[in-house]
Amino acid sequence: MPFDYKKEYKEFYLPPAKPQLVHIPKMQFVAVRGKGNPNDSEGEYQKALAILYAISYTIKMSKMGDRRIEGYFDYVVPPLEGFWWQEKKGIIVPSFDYKDKSSFNWISVIRLPDFVNQKDFDWAKESAAAKKDLDCSRAELLTIEEGDCVQSMHKGSYNDEPATVEKMHDFVSANGYVLDFSATRLHHEIYLSDPRKTSAENLKTVIRHPVRKNNE
Repeated sequence: MPFDYKKEYKEFYLPPAKPQLVHIPKMQFVAVRGKGNPNDSEGEYQKALAILYAISYTIKMSKMGDRRIEGYFDYVVPPLEGFWWQEKKGIIVPSFDYKDKSSFNWISVIRLPDFVNQKDFDWAKESAAAKKDLDCSRAELLTIEEGDCVQSMHKGSYNDEPATVEKMHDFVSANGYVLDFSATRLHHEIYLSDPRKTSAENLKTVIRHPVRKNNE
């Protein structure tokens, strides 16, 4: 059976609706950075998704071709994820203005197995570009270690996320932690549902925010 990250690491991908603290270890991703409204059908975000999936499946299906990646094991391609932020006067703000999606900054990612190294990634990037006639130059192999976070499962529309986020922040304060946003510690979402096939009220999204102990 292919290795399924969602099943093997349920604490990262299938948290309860009630907020909880979690420590996230180092992981690596195929990533594309950008800015703009993710709902724009002709926008940069949709183009980024095409790149991410092309590279992800090129690596997964390498077993069917001539490329032999050392340490390869069969796996289920993990879900789409995204790191998001907005800025005010050049400073990252901890909350979002959902009415101004054009100002969203994002790093869209899909997790890659640890056996993928830079050489393998460069091969997959080049192969995907040639096979799909796709400009993959924006893609990068990105390593992130989130560390201590608060997370919760959000069910419903993306626009309704503020209610879940408020519960998360209340939980953080009640348990002796504070939010710890920075240029490298961002609002994180993991998309467990396909919005093309799932009604808005049934969408499932993991929301994760960085925290640290309140030492004051």
